[in-house]
Amino acid sequence: MQLMREKREENSLTQEQLAALVGVDRTTITKIENGNRPSIDNARKIAEVLGFDWTLFFK
Repeated sequence: MQLMREKREENSLTQEQLAALVGVDRTTITKIENGNRPSIDNARKIAEVLGFDWTLFFK
């Protein structure tokens, strides 16, 4: 998801750092940034950390 990548970069976070904050493996972040849909739980956590509406993952 491009928005997620942009927000992560705006917050000066690496994939590894975001993964640690969310509680997932870095490869999970990579997969989501490349188009895989996250679980609802992970979507909420990622969106909370990065500051956007989690439902955007499912539109």
